[in-house]
Amino acid sequence: MTAYQTILLDAAGPVARLTLNRPEKRNPLGPQTCGELVHALTAIRDNAAVRVVVLTGAGAVFSAGGDLSAMTNPGGTGEIRPASLVQLFTTMHDLGKPIIAMVNGHALAGGLGLMVACDLSIAADTAQFGTTEISVGLWPMMITAEITRNIGRKKTLEMMLTGRKMSADEAVACGLVNRVVPAGQLEAEVAKLAAELADRSPAAIALGLRAFYRSQDMEHEPALRYLEGELGRVLGLEDAAEGIAAFLQKRAPVWKGR
Repeated sequence: MTAYQTILLDAAGPVARLTLNRPEKRNPLGPQTCGELVHALTAIRDNAAVRVVVLTGAGAVFSAGGDLSAMTNPGGTGEIRPASLVQLFTTMHDLGKPIIAMVNGHALAGGLGLMVACDLSIAADTAQFGTTEISVGLWPMMITAEITRNIGRKKTLEMMLTGRKMSADEAVACGLVNRVVPAGQLEAEVAKLAAELADRSPAAIALGLRAFYRSQDMEHEPALRYLEGELGRVLGLEDAAEGIAAFLQKRAPVWKGR
């Protein structure tokens, strides 16, 4: 079993849990942490028993952003190869299994990008959000691609230019997160959503998620033609036949994952 230095992985059931585990440093994102997340997600991808991933942070913060100290010393110290945000975000979008961000506290700068790269996000009402890089003379280059695919250009630029932190209510209003719940209910709400997703066809979800991310930057007609082909693949699944049969027979489907 791999020993991670900056994250925790619990993949014992259908819902795997990944935890950023440097609470004393506010769970920063550096090459070592990105590499460990890529390594863990690859293991999750190859584990058929895992159907959903929950990503969260240890302590009171989800992630306060990039590890500034690692920007001048990016080398890793463990057995896991360091990785970039490019590798991490592409691994997340190609996983084929839903990733839910359980935002237990502030998600700032690169931490905000990590949250937005997840497929769904549920946040505690005490969390705050922002692209704070400008305050230290930086710009959120890498997370721009994630944020602009989730919220509008004007709001994105306001966040990036001012570095202002927004409340959880503001974040849900502009589309950064799916929903906000009282902090004491966060675990239960995420567990409920994860269980709901884990009960769906893993084969259909895998095809659907990958088609979603691959089609979003295509022009309209090529996207339609690509998605038409992907629809044919979904219709050819054994799970699709099982789902239709179960519906007609008024019973619960039994997914085979293929």
